[in-house]
Formats: sequence, C-alpha cells, structure tokens
Amino acid sequence: MGRKMLLRGVCAAVLLAATASPAMAGSSAELLKRLHEKGILTDDEYQQLLKQDDAPSASAASGPSWVDDKSIVRVNGSGLGLQVGDIALKISGSVNGFYVHDNGDNPGPAKTVVGGVATVGSNSSAIRNGLLPGFLKIEASTTLDGWDVGAHFGIYPGINSVSYVGGGANSGGNPRALQTSGIDFRQTFLTFGRKGFGEVKIGRDIGLYGSEQILNDITLLSSGTPAGNVAPSNTTLGRIGTGYIYTDFQPQITYTTPSLAGFQASVGIFEPLSSLTGPAESNKQPGFQAKLVYDGKLGGVATRLWLAGITQKHNVVGGPDYTGSGFDTGAKVTVGPVTLVGTYYDGSGLGTTALNLFDTDGLGNKRDSHGFYLQGLATFGKVSVAGSYGESNLDYANLADAVANPALVDKNSSWVGQVRYGLNGWVTLISEYVHTRSKAHNGNKASSNAIASGAILFF
Repeated sequence: MGRKMLLRGVCAAVLLAATASPAMAGSSAELLKRLHEKGILTDDEYQQLLKQDDAPSASAASGPSWVDDKSIVRVNGSGLGLQVGDIALKISGSVNGFYVHDNGDNPGPAKTVVGGVATVGSNSSAIRNGLLPGFLKIEASTTLDGWDVGAHFGIYPGINSVSYVGGGANSGGNPRALQTSGIDFRQTFLTFGRKGFGEVKIGRDIGLYGSEQILNDITLLSSGTPAGNVAPSNTTLGRIGTGYIYTDFQPQITYTTPSLAGFQASVGIFEPLSSLTGPAESNKQPGFQAKLVYDGKLGGVATRLWLAGITQKHNVVGGPDYTGSGFDTGAKVTVGPVTLVGTYYDGSGLGTTALNLFDTDGLGNKRDSHGFYLQGLATFGKVSVAGSYGESNLDYANLADAVANPALVDKNSSWVGQVRYGLNGWVTLISEYVHTRSKAHNGNKASSNAIASGAILFF
C-alpha cells in the first residue's frame, strides 16, 4: 500500500511537471528513467508510465484514470490565486501597524463636547492599527450555465486586544495580558452576473452611501484622528466624523449595472439600522441606497465623479416615526503625478460620524448634518506627499434641543499632512501629522495633535 501511494505521488509529480510548462515536457521520460534505475519503479511500472508519457496530448493533459483533472491545482497568472478545475480561488490580504502619539487638551468643563472626536486627556502612545484593521479576503468564482458566480469572505482582525463589551470585535480596547484581538467578519456575500446584465450582490458588504468618500481618503491607509489611543481598539477614526459619515458594512441586496460610456449605477435594499442614541425602534421597512459613478479620461486627465443617496424610515416605539435621508457627491481628478479629491455630504436624520449617531433629539425630531473634505496627493517615484482638510457639522433639531443639549457637537474638523514611501510592491511606509478640533454649540472647544508612523502591506 505504501509503495502504491508513493508511486502515485511520483506519477503526479511527473505529470504535473510535464503539463505545467512546455519547457518541462521533454524531461519527463528522463525522470522516469532515473526512477527506474534507482529501483523506485519496477519494470512493469516503468513501461506503463512511458506509454502514458508517449500518449497523445489529450491523454497527457488528463493523466491516468486515477488523476482527476478538475482537482489539479494551477497557479493563476496574477495575485495569490489557484485554479482548481473550473473554479478560481483568490486570497488577498493586508497587515498594518503604527506608532501613534496623541496629545490632547487637559480636561475641563469648557472642553466638554458631546460627540466630539478630538482627544481630551493626557498624552498617550500606542502601537495599533490605523483606520484599516488587517484583513484576509477569500474569494471563489466560476462560470456556470453562462453566469459568473462568486462567494466572497472578508475577515478583518486587529492587532490590539478588545473588551468585546458594547461593540463586539470593535469594542473598546483592553490592553492587558492574556487578551485577544478583535476579529471582525465584515464581508460575507455572493455575486452572480454576466455580460450585458450586470451583477447582483447578496450578503454583507460595504454600503453605497459614503463608500466613495472613505475609499478615496488618504487616511484609509494610515491613522488620521486616533480616538481612544490610551486603550486602542481595532481601528482609528481616520477622517470619519471629520469630513464624512462612516458607510459601514451592511446586509444588502444590491444590483450594479454594466458600465455604459463610463457610467455605472448601483441600487440596493438594506437591513434597516436603529438609532444609536435615540429611543427604541421596531423598524418594519428596509433602507434604500443608490450610487452613480462616472469614470472617464480626456487626454492625460483621469476623472471619477459620483453621487450617492440613502433613505430609511425609523419606526420609533411610542412614536413619532421619522425618515433619515441624505446624499454625498464628489470628484477625483488625476493629472500626471497629482491627484485631487473633493467631497460633500448632506443629511437629515442621519447624524454624524456613524450612521444614526445623534440623528435626532431623542424625541424623533431630526437633526440636519453636512460636511466635506478637500485633499491633494502628489507622487514622485517612490515618494508621495499628501494633505487634506475636512469637517462634519451637526445642527440642532429645534430650540428645545438647543436648551436640552447645550454641549452637543457643532463641528468636528481635522488637518492631515502625510508622507509615504513605497518600500516595494507590498510594503508602504507612512508618517503623518493630524490636528483635530471639536466645537460644541455652546462654545466649548477641544483640540488634539497626533503623529503616526508605521507601515501597511498589501498582497
């Protein structure tokens, strides 16, 4: 039995060597001869394998009857991928880590800003993830009956320990011995589509509203505003809350059209989200999101334009009900080594920083919000220099709201300066300076200054 298994292993190696590359085909007979001379193959086994090696190419490609061609692993041409029969498997991932030093204002009544993102407290240093945790994405795709189908899984582990209280994998940090990091399973979705039809996505993935703002943000690869640097959680804030509302990863059924003259549209129904700060809800209807994107190039100028929208009805226990809605828009223009980005958002009943955070006064009266960021990035060889400014604003619902919540955040803003160095095709070294300010409606103010330095790897 052991000899038979060894023989099969040897045969598989020979056949794979012969079929994987034309350059190896002529060497298989010589290899079989050497195995025979060393006594590994008997005379009968040697003659049998020689006949298979000399058989027509179709037989050589399929191998002997016990080798199933659909189980032979082939390396894909790009990325970390495998082709197993008709199924393509792709593995991609990222790892990052930063030293972050945050210098916040000293505490005091005049520094209290409810919903502020600037640090109030003593200086702190941490070794932590940036706006992105690490991630490992596994995707399987194939074509069946004329349809391109795929299964997608995204696992996002952090490097810091978390408490798992109140926020699951993204809860507050717990920097003690014998703890574990947070593992955020953000993506689990299937896709099916074909040419001329577009694609349908069903499962959990990034939302449409606000997605372009975060995906084009320079702090996506770095730290941005630290938030909770004394006991760091999975991620920093980046520019979340100082230029846009976080899109989040949400259960959805989304359809995306084929690209037509550079235009592509997506529309989806989403699991309704309850308010993070309002009364209890019993939502009965899904939320809706949509996005229109244009990609074009005129001469040496590449342009990406987008417009996205969101709406959802909130059924408040005891009423009154309200509907949160909003839009975001932006442009990304690249000319030579320079890329410029400008974005704007506006909402009513959406809140600030996160979807449905401080979205109402707690009685169902909606608060309006708006914000923007402007950004520039210039790349010269392996070195990139970038800078951006952004702010998020939140209005009172009414006079009663102003009286009841005098320290509610009016504006969160930040300046970011960043330098990158492409060490190689996988690793980028990044250093940045971030100045964050939070201002309340009653005039309270807080500010903090942070420096971050580290690296991010993609494969």
